Amino acid sequence: MSLLKRVLLFCLFIYACAPVLAQKKAPIDYVDPFIGTSNSRWMLFPGATMPNGMVKLSPDNQGNVWQGGYEYSVGSIHGFTHIHGWIMAGLLTMPANGDLALKPGSPDEPFKGANAGFHSRFRHDQEHASPGYYSVYLLDPHVKAELTATERTGVQRYSFPADSSNRIMVQLSVPSEYGLEIKDAVITKNSSTEIQGYAKSSTAGFNDYTLYFVMQFSKPFAQFHGYVNQQETNNDHEVKGSKDVGAYVTYPTSKPEQVMIRTGISFVSIDQARINLDSELKDYNWDFDKLVKANRATWSKILNTITVEGDSETEKKKFYTNLYRCFTSKMIMSDVNGKYTDACENVQQLPSNRKAMIGGDAYWNSFWNLNLLWTLASPQTVEKLVGTQLEMYEKTGWLSKGPTGIEYSGIMEGSHEMALITSAYLKGIMKNDAETAYKAMKKNVEVEPQPTCGGYPGNPQISAYAKYGYISTEKGATSKTLDYAYDDWCVAQMAKYIGKQDDYQFFLNRSANWKNVFDPVRKYVVPKKDNGQFIDNFDLFSVDHFVEGNSWQYSFYVPHDVPGLVKYIDKDVFLKRLEIGFKRSEPHQFAAHALDRTWGQSAEYYINQGNEVNMQAAYLFNYTEKPYLTQYYTRRILDVFYDDSPYVGWNGDEDEGQMGAWFVLSSMGLFEMNGGTSPDLRIDLTSPLFNQIRITLNPGYYKGKSFTINAYNNSAKNIYIQSAKLNGKALSGNFISFKDLVAGGKLEMNMGPMPVK
Repeated sequence: MSLLKRVLLFCLFIYACAPVLAQKKAPIDYVDPFIGTSNSRWMLFPGATMPNGMVKLSPDNQGNVWQGGYEYSVGSIHGFTHIHGWIMAGLLTMPANGDLALKPGSPDEPFKGANAGFHSRFRHDQEHASPGYYSVYLLDPHVKAELTATERTGVQRYSFPADSSNRIMVQLSVPSEYGLEIKDAVITKNSSTEIQGYAKSSTAGFNDYTLYFVMQFSKPFAQFHGYVNQQETNNDHEVKGSKDVGAYVTYPTSKPEQVMIRTGISFVSIDQARINLDSELKDYNWDFDKLVKANRATWSKILNTITVEGDSETEKKKFYTNLYRCFTSKMIMSDVNGKYTDACENVQQLPSNRKAMIGGDAYWNSFWNLNLLWTLASPQTVEKLVGTQLEMYEKTGWLSKGPTGIEYSGIMEGSHEMALITSAYLKGIMKNDAETAYKAMKKNVEVEPQPTCGGYPGNPQISAYAKYGYISTEKGATSKTLDYAYDDWCVAQMAKYIGKQDDYQFFLNRSANWKNVFDPVRKYVVPKKDNGQFIDNFDLFSVDHFVEGNSWQYSFYVPHDVPGLVKYIDKDVFLKRLEIGFKRSEPHQFAAHALDRTWGQSAEYYINQGNEVNMQAAYLFNYTEKPYLTQYYTRRILDVFYDDSPYVGWNGDEDEGQMGAWFVLSSMGLFEMNGGTSPDLRIDLTSPLFNQIRITLNPGYYKGKSFTINAYNNSAKNIYIQSAKLNGKALSGNFISFKDLVAGGKLEMNMGPMPVK
């Protein structure tokens, strides 16, 4: 073949491959923030934020309703709010023109006329979202709105039409999932390019916080107007009041014009909001696009820590969207210089060894997947979360199971922040303050809590639990006993870590209290009364006496002692129950919506992947003679429970990322049954969804550079592990250690269509 022909053939090859090469995507390009935004929680939004950002700037279109915020099926938007933390909301902005309206407006209200709100219709084909950026064309004012953010600032760009009535609405009371009570609020005009203000807010009966802000405009506005309770005030400099307080600034234009808004917020003071604004935007000035690129780079750094290879673009989309969601719900509560407001509403200063205070919803059962995901993809996040807990203990006396607003929410059962703390020490992420951590944890399982700083810390009825070994029906939910036994286990492991052998043995023994609520005849968890008698008319599927679950589900809930549970129930009975539960749940796609948060109901629901209570269930087969069923059912859940649409996404109550983390870790073939709280740091294995997974390890925490999982001959049919090798050595069990993983190396699995029994 002549040289000319070779050159021509090479050129033809390159030309043919060009479209394929051009379609090569980075992990961030697979993230779709609209997935799951229909029927989702307030904390799941399509707007712009940084990882665990204080500012979560996003569109809203619902009123004060459960799962409020952005609903994909609603065709209007009433504003862009800066906060989407659990039970925390505030500071709405919205471009408008035409007839003046002084309320956001609900989806069933008109868009023009006397009763209209300032909401606007939009079309999804004119809406776009990616990590760190959101845009939408608002049909009624003919305005394109674009959003981006830093950790503590929100930046918006509005493209206005030529219209003499253009204006920007600013409102402090906003519709939200839990409702928001404004006790005192002020908005002040500083100049024709800046306003500032605050809103003293209260929500859910325990969380009081003051949101401070400084808002700057790229161009001078013509006028400032304030309003209270939908009535304009006569003051052109300041507006103040309670409940419904807002203002608007005007931008009459004779030609199309862009106006940018940049807003710094703080929960400490207006001065701190300004410091946040100046510090985080000093390198960007008014360059919106530069900030979008910086936000994208920050997200890419996290998303790139795990790379996957496989044939399905849809599965990659689900994988990286779920990974993204694991870093959007938590919320930084401290300012750029370390100042924050504690649970007692006192201003504190973080010591130099603690980088940020991070709040959010409860750590309820997040130990199964979120803990492992965070420790692999972002151990520095774990260090901040644990540091937050220790800071709260030192400043206000307790750890917090749900530190939203750096408060004591008392939400959910047990104190599962202690699982995260124990895991962080056993994995070497935390190296200091172990004695302090242990004292704080021990207090949770020994001291009867009292209301503190307006909230509810600790484990209620812990004194009764310590005395009788269980929580009776007169004292609280039966499922508390199971959570408290797991808490005892976590405290025992920390005691062992710091060399307190007597304490270790005491709490280890007490962690067996889970047996005290098992009926020794029926071998199910049964509610037990003060007199030690089990209740009459026991209903296996009733949610009475259980928190967001039933007896069938909770009878598999002993994460720290699954072998003991299998032995107690009897291996054959255990397996039969579990197999029946999965077979009967598969036609329902492993979702039981009636148990998401319904009380006083009985329904024959078994596996409920849509809530945290039994998200470990598929992995329980690993502790019997049928680990191949773990491989089968984890694949089935990945396939049928999760999808890539806005209307489903997750078929249940995703509140802090545990449901998303389950998809990410299970598709990698990994799971932590006891949340990384035992010295062996066992990680259970299952069938990986992808042919290759590569984890880039953080050198500041781990000695290994990377860990690779290869699944050979993997496909939708070849879901069963035939054999496995770790760094060339055959595995005899269906697990590895976290220590093996972070040392770096390779896990190889040979896959096939038939189970290995």
